Amino acid sequence: MKTVWNSLLIALSLLLSNSASMVLAEPTTIEPIEHSAPIEDSLATEAKKTPEEQARYEKLVEADRLYLAGDRIAALNLYRQVKTPFAEVSSPTSKPEPILDPTQLAPAGQVYWREALAGIAQKLESRIFVPLQLLVERYPEFIPGHLRLAQALKDYNRSEEALQILEKAYGLYPNQPDLLKAKIAAQAASENWLEASIAARQFALLNPDHPEAAEFTRLADDNLKRYRSHLRSQLRGNAIASVLTGALSYALIGNIFGPISAVETIAILIQGEQAIGERIAKSAQRQLDLVEDPEVLDYVNELGQKLAKLSGRDDFEFEFYVVLDEDLNAFALPGGKIFIHAGAIIHSNSEAELAGLIAHEISHAVLSHGFQLVTQANAIDNVAVLIKRGGIVSSLLTLNYSREMEQQADILGTRILAASGYAADGLRNLMVTLKKEQPEFPFTFLSSHPDTDNRIRYLENLIQRNSYNRYAYEGVARHAQIQTRIRKLLREYERQSRQRRRHRN
Repeated sequence: MKTVWNSLLIALSLLLSNSASMVLAEPTTIEPIEHSAPIEDSLATEAKKTPEEQARYEKLVEADRLYLAGDRIAALNLYRQVKTPFAEVSSPTSKPEPILDPTQLAPAGQVYWREALAGIAQKLESRIFVPLQLLVERYPEFIPGHLRLAQALKDYNRSEEALQILEKAYGLYPNQPDLLKAKIAAQAASENWLEASIAARQFALLNPDHPEAAEFTRLADDNLKRYRSHLRSQLRGNAIASVLTGALSYALIGNIFGPISAVETIAILIQGEQAIGERIAKSAQRQLDLVEDPEVLDYVNELGQKLAKLSGRDDFEFEFYVVLDEDLNAFALPGGKIFIHAGAIIHSNSEAELAGLIAHEISHAVLSHGFQLVTQANAIDNVAVLIKRGGIVSSLLTLNYSREMEQQADILGTRILAASGYAADGLRNLMVTLKKEQPEFPFTFLSSHPDTDNRIRYLENLIQRNSYNRYAYEGVARHAQIQTRIRKLLREYERQSRQRRRHRN
C-alpha cells in the first residue's frame, strides 16, 4: 500500500516546478472591473423589489458610480447608509492567550516545569514525562511545554507520539511559528516531506506579513525538494511494480484498463498538480452543461482573474467555468480550475458577493486543499479511472473540506477580496443571504458548509480585526444585468431539457 501511495503522491513532486517559490502578491487595492458595455436595467425580469429594497439598490448603484469615479468619501457615506453595522468583535473565551515565558505560568505550572527540567537534566524518564504531560494538559497555553514534551518523546524513540502532541498544540495555537517549525521538523524526520512542505507553504500564504514568512517559504521549498528526490529514487521501481500488477490483473480478470491505467496514471501524476487539474477539468467539461454566453463568461473570467492575480500562485493557470445549474454551488479543482454554478450568480446580490465566493474557491486551490483530498486513500482507486476514462467522482466536485481547510480558505479568500477593491464582506453577505433563503432553497453550498451562524460571526470578526474595508465597491448594476442573461439561459436550458426528455420517452 505504501508503494501505491508514494506513486500517487508523485502528483505533488513537481508542484511549483516552473516557479522557484510561491510568494503572495502584495495586497494592494486595484480597480474593480470596469465594463464598456452599457448597463441595462434588469429589474423588469426580476422578482419585484419592495420599496425599501428598491431604494437600497438605487443607493448602491449611485455609491458604485461614485466609487469608480474616484469620489471614495461620498461613496463610503452611501455604503454606510445601506449596510447594517456588525456586532462588536467578540474575543474567544474558551482558549487562553499563549504563554512563552515560564515566569508567567501559574505557581503550579511553574512547579511542573521545574520538575520536568530537573528530570531532563538527570535523564530520569518518569520524572520527565509525568510533569510535562500534566503541564500541557492543565496549561495548554504554555507553548514551551508542548515543545519540550515533543522533544522528550523524540529522544526516547516515540516520534509518532511527538508528532501527535505537536499536531494537537498547533491546532490550538496555529499562529505560533515555533510550534509549526517543530511540527515540520517532526514530519520531515518521519519522511512526511510533502505534508511538511504544504504546512510551511500554508503558513507563508496565510501570514505574508509575518517576519518569518520567508523562512517558512524556504522550509516549504526544501521539504518539497527532499520529497521529489525521494520519490524519483523510487519511481522506476514503482512504475515496474505497477505494470506487473496491471498485467496480472488483466491476466486474471480481463481488466483491459489494468496495464494501461497503471502506467498512464503515473505518467500523468508525475506532471504535478496543474496537470491533474487540467485532466479532471477536461473531463468535467465533457460531462457538465456549461454556459457559452460570451458576456457571462467574460464577466466571471475577468472577475476571477483579478482575484487570482492576488493569490500568490503564479504557477497555476487559473480558468473559470460557469455550470448551467440553478443550484448555488462552486468547486475548485487542483491547479486553479474553478467551476461556478449559474445559481451562484442568480442568488448573489452583487459582484462583491460573487467575488467573495470565487475568492474562497481560489483559496482552496491555492492552498492545495482539493489535491490533498484527491490523493486521500479513499480516492486512490478512482484516480486512474477518473483521468483515463473521464469519470466524474461526485466527491471531487463537492469536496468534504475539513473545518481547518474551510477556515484557511475564509482567511485567505477574505484577504484577497479586500485587496481587490471589492467590499471585504462579500462572502459574509452572501452567507447571510443564503441563511435567509435556506428554508426555500436547499443550497448545496450551505449543506457542505455547515454551522452558518458561527461562520458569519467568524467572518465579521475576521473583517473587523484586520480592518478590512467593507465600504468599497459592490457592483450591483452590472451584476443585475448578468443575472438577467443567466435567467434567460437557464429558462432556455430547461426548455431544451424537457424536449429531450419527451423525445426519449
